[in-house]
Amino acid sequence: MHGWDSWIAIGDSFTEGMSDVGAQGHYVGWADRLAETMARQRPGLQYANLALRGKMLQEIIDEQVPIAVAAQPDLVTLCGGGNDIITPGTDVDDVAALFESAVVALRAAGSEVLVFTGPDPKVQPLLRRVRGKVAIYNGHLRAIAERHSARVVDLWSMTVLHDRRSWCDDRLHFSTEGHRRIALRAAEVLGVRVDEDWREPLPSEERKPWLRLRQDDLNWTTTHLLPWVRRQLMGESLGDGLQPKRPELQPYRAEDDRTASV
Repeated sequence: MHGWDSWIAIGDSFTEGMSDVGAQGHYVGWADRLAETMARQRPGLQYANLALRGKMLQEIIDEQVPIAVAAQPDLVTLCGGGNDIITPGTDVDDVAALFESAVVALRAAGSEVLVFTGPDPKVQPLLRRVRGKVAIYNGHLRAIAERHSARVVDLWSMTVLHDRRSWCDDRLHFSTEGHRRIALRAAEVLGVRVDEDWREPLPSEERKPWLRLRQDDLNWTTTHLLPWVRRQLMGESLGDGLQPKRPELQPYRAEDDRTASV
């Protein structure tokens, strides 16, 4: 049995659960999946998920970190900065300094902190353009974790995430399978018992013909890339007007329309 009685998850779309869609259309994601597993082993687990899609790191620090600091849960999971990194002109060192300020505040409040490195984006045509920035940011994150005794889930080293099937159609967010594997990896780092291994290779897949791949690229450009560029230019966010799905620490209860075990 793990030793966690309360957990607040903070961050952006990664922790909210895009694009792991549940039975009733709600996003599930690695955090809700892991929370269900943890609650089965420790009934009464208090859980909140404050993450919202599109949030920049400063917004996470301003809007979510103070709630976690005030609540002083046993555990806080923090992943942020990805939206900053992919924004042109952003200085990685500045983003890392902001991230460290959040870790310092959470550790000072007495919470254990679990952070996530960025995944290796080499399989995705948009994200691989910032692969170098992600690698530098990851170096900062590992150093921050070491300085402040935080735990680290190393997404970069997860080879299963190098498979396109671990990503959803927008090529920015993880698929249901990607979220499931990440939940298993986070459980391992936290010492939560699970019955599956995140390292298990995905089944072999027949390679698509070149023409089909180009058609997929065209569909992705019109359906996802161009709208993303427009939002960047207009200063809009997918999270505008939305509220966190689990805004307060409450005993976790499995809800069929949102959750699924890891």
